[in-house]
Amino acid sequence: MWTRVALLVALSSIGFVGCSAHDNREWLKVDKSYTKAEFQRDYKDCTKKGDLDDGCMRQRGWVPVNPSRTETPQPVDPLPGRRGKY
Repeated sequence: MWTRVALLVALSSIGFVGCSAHDNREWLKVDKSYTKAEFQRDYKDCTKKGDLDDGCMRQRGWVPVNPSRTETPQPVDPLPGRRGKY
């Protein structure tokens, strides 16, 4: 009985760890229309050994909507090209 409970707890914890490692970012193409099938194809093609290759997705025109925790957001200039022209 206790062996079954221990096995169930071990398998459940492995499942939770596997689910937490999933990439939750959302991707879109800014200047092009696309279908769900196109996204799924590109996502599958750019995933190697369970890890998504960001460079591959970007080469295919995809942009992450919510950056990963390792990416540092770049500051946005509120007045581009207007410095010193006052």
